[in-house]
Amino acid sequence: MAELHGRDRLEFNKLQKRLRRQVGNAIARYQMIEEGDRVMVCLSGGKDSYGMLDILRNLQQTAPVDFELVAVNLDQKQPGFPEQVLPEYLTALGVPFHILEKDTYSIVTDLVPEHKTYCGLCSRLRRGTLYGFAEEIGATKIALGHHRDDIVETLFLNMFYGGKLKAMPPKLLSDDGRNLVIRPLAFCREDDLARYAEYREFPIIPCNLCGSQENLQRKVIKQMLRDWERQYPGRTETIFSAICNVAPSQLGDPALFDFTGLQLRREEQVRIAARNLR
Repeated sequence: MAELHGRDRLEFNKLQKRLRRQVGNAIARYQMIEEGDRVMVCLSGGKDSYGMLDILRNLQQTAPVDFELVAVNLDQKQPGFPEQVLPEYLTALGVPFHILEKDTYSIVTDLVPEHKTYCGLCSRLRRGTLYGFAEEIGATKIALGHHRDDIVETLFLNMFYGGKLKAMPPKLLSDDGRNLVIRPLAFCREDDLARYAEYREFPIIPCNLCGSQENLQRKVIKQMLRDWERQYPGRTETIFSAICNVAPSQLGDPALFDFTGLQLRREEQVRIAARNLR
């Protein structure tokens, strides 16, 4: 990180404090990290996972609980992937790390038709590999670098294209109950993380697998939210607040609320009113 002066130093300090506070609040609210945890930090080489590792390392020094961080990268064998970048970066930091090698690139490009997007299959293959490795190394939590904007975008992706009202929870138990996933950046804005990455000069590795595909559904949703944010500043934050403030009785899922069991309570109300008049 280059030395900052004057206004740049002031802006960086404010940004860093805000991100640390937001990550700390998310961890506390959802009890993401507890005493003795071994947290597997999934590092892709993108701005978000770099920022997550950086902030968690800083919080590790002042947190009221002791926990361990282990960085893990999955080398998916994409052509041109700079294999030396992450090992050199993590070695210089003194962070314990593992580089997993699995040719998911060939699997995805072979199985997914040319006009379809790779993201769904790619993420499932990644998730399965990382879940299994977390057990191997005794990790008690798996930290992913999804931020507030990712969570809101996922909400609309599921609504518009899947007909489901769901997003990404800040904390998730895997379907088989063998892994706990946490998202420490859940309260952080993507723009803040991008600025933080510029200040910190992280050695960013672009994703050349899905990032080069056009007309991705997520890109459409991202642009929609950006347009909304320009027209109505603060809308994305309001939507995220709604994700964290759900009223099942005001929706329509009978598995979440007992609509069939609703009964009139007029007689009870009459008795209460009569007692109040005595």
